[in-house]
Amino acid sequence: MKIALSEHKNELFVKIAETILIILFTFVVCYFNIFSSFEKLLLDGLYQKPRGINNNIKIIAIDKPTLRDIGAMGTWSRQVYADLIGKLGDYPDIIVMDLMLFNEMDAEGDQALHDACSRNPNIVSGSYINYNSVYRYSESGKGYIDNYNIESIDQPIMSDVCETGFVNAMPDQDGVLRSTLITVDNNGEHLESLSYKAYRMYCQKHQLNEKIPTLENGRMNIQYAGRPGDYEVVSLLSVLNGEVDPRIFTGCIVVLGAYSTGLYDQYAVPNSSELMFGCEIHANIIQSLIDGKSPVHADRYIVSAVYALVAGLIFWLFRRNKPGVTLILTVLVTISFIILAIWLNSLGLMLPILYFPLAVIIASALSILHSYLSAAAEKRKISDTFKKYVAPQVVEEITRSGGYSIHLGGESREIAVLFVDIRGFTPMSENLAPEQVVDILNSYLELTTNSIFQNGGTLDKFIGDATMAVFNAPFDLDDYIFKAVKTALDIVAGGDAIESKFLEKYGKSVGFGVGVNCGRAVVGNIGCSFRMDYTAIGDTVNTAARLEANAKRGQVLISEEVYNHVKDRVTAEPIGAIPLKGKSNSVFVYSLTGLAETDPSEKSKEN
Repeated sequence: MKIALSEHKNELFVKIAETILIILFTFVVCYFNIFSSFEKLLLDGLYQKPRGINNNIKIIAIDKPTLRDIGAMGTWSRQVYADLIGKLGDYPDIIVMDLMLFNEMDAEGDQALHDACSRNPNIVSGSYINYNSVYRYSESGKGYIDNYNIESIDQPIMSDVCETGFVNAMPDQDGVLRSTLITVDNNGEHLESLSYKAYRMYCQKHQLNEKIPTLENGRMNIQYAGRPGDYEVVSLLSVLNGEVDPRIFTGCIVVLGAYSTGLYDQYAVPNSSELMFGCEIHANIIQSLIDGKSPVHADRYIVSAVYALVAGLIFWLFRRNKPGVTLILTVLVTISFIILAIWLNSLGLMLPILYFPLAVIIASALSILHSYLSAAAEKRKISDTFKKYVAPQVVEEITRSGGYSIHLGGESREIAVLFVDIRGFTPMSENLAPEQVVDILNSYLELTTNSIFQNGGTLDKFIGDATMAVFNAPFDLDDYIFKAVKTALDIVAGGDAIESKFLEKYGKSVGFGVGVNCGRAVVGNIGCSFRMDYTAIGDTVNTAARLEANAKRGQVLISEEVYNHVKDRVTAEPIGAIPLKGKSNSVFVYSLTGLAETDPSEKSKEN
């Protein structure tokens, strides 16, 4: 009992320790974002799904045909932009100029652009913030930029007559643009990005309530609506040449920007393997603001703690399951978590996606490992248990197939039963020292046990100086009646071999009386849940015991039923019908004298 309690305590301690390790592991890898690169890829794949572009956001592209016709962009007169503004007129709601028009080109063209912007209040143009140190990206999830200072701000030449917004792009460390800086405070001056300023102008024009984006240190996570090329693109040249009716831009937000690889305004984005032009990114940001899609990262500390505790709970619970059940539950938990993460993202909360499934998989793997280890331990337990009862080959079959479970109950089956008892043991034990008695008894019991096992029998029990064995239980045994008879003869022969040893050593010798019967009996575990014996009960067993009680020293008595099964393979002398204690009818008995010189079964094999 003490050993069982100690084993239970040790198992509980190991379980608690492993659960704590799972909790600590999950918290550490999640909080410190150990696998940040892989985590970003999963976040991109799960959260950055195209949801359909807003057709009222269009792009006027400075594309290759425009550059071939007008020339290199840096050589243009600003009259080109003035002409475009004149062509568009009042049709667009907002004109977003994703351009850096900082330096003077020619006085006439610059003035034309200035005048065009002064006549159209719906224009917003790009500015640029110059920092005096390189901005750093933080992996914490709570903020993206630290230790930066604004040195100067470059404004477009028409900044006094139109709205402006900065166009700085700040990709993550892997070069992918997943967020955008929306607002910056510069010595009390509140600066806004080009996209955010365009969105606010759009809301003011239509008297809409602004959807204030959720920011992290001034930045907004971009929920891309489309991939590169999804937004409608119209060539600037087509508009200038009158090939496109400007009325198609009615009520639209028009973004003018570079749309040629030679202009170096392309960025890696999370929803495509292709680079996206800056004007398309502005279109996505503006749509995210209009749609209210600005998800924020969940607090890293809280998420890490919740993930860790849930992973520990799952590990604790899964250890009680079978491997197949654990695998199914692991898949269900992972799928449920992904569905939850997608749903929360739609509500504006971005959960880390890698670490919880990783912790669940590790917890499940450990649970399955424990199941296999427990199964192996159970097999060893069964093996160790049955090694005390059955032959080694039977133990191998049990451990190989796992086809036996230890529980109360029995079954009715045909068996052979052998009883063997030491003759003269009681008077001998009175004249020898206890250790001498034990030495003799152990030697004889070892002989009986080995003989039983060598013939595939099951050792039922030791009854003082007697031994009981059954054949054909708990598993089927070929030719089990003959093997029971052969076991009896082996015991008698073995007893003769060691008799002289103890006669010389202690001056005492003993012999065996053996009884063998066959028939139907109830075989199984008899007792209670915490103490049971594997045994056979019934009239077949009682008869075998009575035969052994009537056997003389060195004699093997078998019932007529046994004799009829093996008579062609043994030699025996009929004793006749004798009364047996506890039985109303006499039983015809034979005294077994040996094996037949030629075993018919062996002869048939030779033929």
